[in-house]
Amino acid sequence: MNTAAIEHLPRVAARLQYLEPMAEKPRSLEYLAPPGVPQTTAVYREREVEIRDVRPLAETLSLEQEGFQLLTAPTRLKDFDDEEAIRSQYYDEAVALLKAQTGATRVVVFDHTIRRRIPGAVERAKGTPRQPVPRVHNDYTVKSGPQRVRDLLGDEAEELLKKRFAVINVWRPIRGPVLDAPLAITDASTIAEGDLVATDLVYPDRTGEIYYVKFNPDHKWFYAPAMRNDEVLLIKCYDSINDGRARFVPHSAFVDPTTPTGAPPRESIELRTLVFFG
Repeated sequence: MNTAAIEHLPRVAARLQYLEPMAEKPRSLEYLAPPGVPQTTAVYREREVEIRDVRPLAETLSLEQEGFQLLTAPTRLKDFDDEEAIRSQYYDEAVALLKAQTGATRVVVFDHTIRRRIPGAVERAKGTPRQPVPRVHNDYTVKSGPQRVRDLLGDEAEELLKKRFAVINVWRPIRGPVLDAPLAITDASTIAEGDLVATDLVYPDRTGEIYYVKFNPDHKWFYAPAMRNDEVLLIKCYDSINDGRARFVPHSAFVDPTTPTGAPPRESIELRTLVFFG
């Protein structure tokens, strides 16, 4: 995405939470921390950035260059409270969509998260729905991408890891249009290697790893205003090939200063998928 293409795009000024540089590897607990234990050792600082409306350029986006796509992709699923229907019907739709968009030979949907923002809610509090993540992050690292394949696919993993694969998220509003806490996405080509900081995510039964992100004024941020239920964002969180194509796409929920008073809180679903090629 060249400078001339984005120069005249509509935009908003908003504040995003970036990781402050630190000497030790950060870690975050993915459960409610016990008394006296910090939920995370990471320290964040808000930075004001411009977030551009990507809709005028949507048809030019690619998973290989920018690392994300905005697509019109209606779903037959009506009830996103029906876990069985999500797994049996919505997963199949996502597999078909990703195969069509990427040319993949195999797609494995391994996880989904529904987020329903509750103003003032404490993330990980018992009984609280998952909240939008207000920090700049990328879901997988050079280490945790392949490890996810090993964790999920057992005896098949090592053979699969000999060929190219990617981790792609499928993000959709389930109560649209989204006016509250929209999702901002970076153009992957504006991310420098040193911007990405591996961070441990500590679960009760395992430790994963994601990237938090240090501020860089070269980052270019985009969003799709008022995303509808019949639209999805494909977000590449990992690619095993390191040849200049998009590999990691940091993203974050943000407070849109143009959100009208009384806008319904954001509700969305994200699917995490392994996409295999060749």
